Amino acid sequence: MTAPNPAATAFPTLADVLDAQRVIRGAADNTPLVPSPHLSSRAGREVLLKLENMQPVGAFKLRGAVNAVSRLPGDCPGVVCCSTGNHGRGVAFAARARGLRAVICMSDLVPEAKRAGIRALGAEVRIHGTSQDDAQDEATRLVAAGGLAEISPFDDPHVIAGQGTIGIEMLAARPDLATLLIPLSGGGLAAGIALAAKTINPAIRTIGITMDRGAAMHASIRAGRPVPVTEVASLADSLGGGIGPDNRLTLPMCRDLLDETILVTEEEIRDAMQVLFFEDRIVAEGGSVVGIAALLSGRLDLPAGPLATVITGRNCDMAKFAAIMAGEDLRMGDMILKGRHYGA
Repeated sequence: MTAPNPAATAFPTLADVLDAQRVIRGAADNTPLVPSPHLSSRAGREVLLKLENMQPVGAFKLRGAVNAVSRLPGDCPGVVCCSTGNHGRGVAFAARARGLRAVICMSDLVPEAKRAGIRALGAEVRIHGTSQDDAQDEATRLVAAGGLAEISPFDDPHVIAGQGTIGIEMLAARPDLATLLIPLSGGGLAAGIALAAKTINPAIRTIGITMDRGAAMHASIRAGRPVPVTEVASLADSLGGGIGPDNRLTLPMCRDLLDETILVTEEEIRDAMQVLFFEDRIVAEGGSVVGIAALLSGRLDLPAGPLATVITGRNCDMAKFAAIMAGEDLRMGDMILKGRHYGA
């Protein structure tokens, strides 16, 4: 079993994020921050999109994965993680660059397209159970069996610092940003971006956005402790899963650094995917557009000034994506999401 890292109990700082920026340079570089004229018109303020879907693995998760894997000792034989898809792809990419074995543990809810993308990077995929917690159990078992180092999808200071580099880039490009709408799952992205942004500009408003089906961090912040959730199929599958009963970092960081958290419905996520595709010509996962969904819902009370959201990934099931764009009904587990033609 890999020896515990004493630094893993420490909260990351802006200095750690800046160091991560140095470490990941050349592997997970600065992505564009572009205006959306359509969304700006709808919102009555400038809206910018941070295009993390342009990363080599199609998602922001590469940042934290590269930063964490780079910290492993030279004699480490391999890595293991649990993932809803994009973290596993990032870990597989980073491990392959170092010549390490990678085992990615996933639940049966993870779409086949994401499993295939990870296998294509040379990693072993293990499907275990029907929830992120089940997949985590398998990852924990493999660590205990010896030899593999675990890379947490969110509750790790190096992962959080890696994701925080997005916040540095956004404010370097646009110091006048007043609000950040951040997709929220286990909290690595939200904690990292909010840490960087609030340290640079304490007045900036940071809002975590997630789906209303199985929103673990949203519920945990309100309860003041990790809350287990039942995972169900969602367009925002990348935001699924619990935060872990022993969460040490992302829960307190999200609690303290996010000004609020907002839930959006499957219908709102579908509509946002259509808007992003038809108006901005961007293919994005459901979990990537929750900030847009919240913005279009009209439920946000925003300060004056420009806002930005992160388009976190593009690794969607293209058959489902095509069905959504065509306005077809979509079965997701125990529910049928009624189709809607864009502009109808």
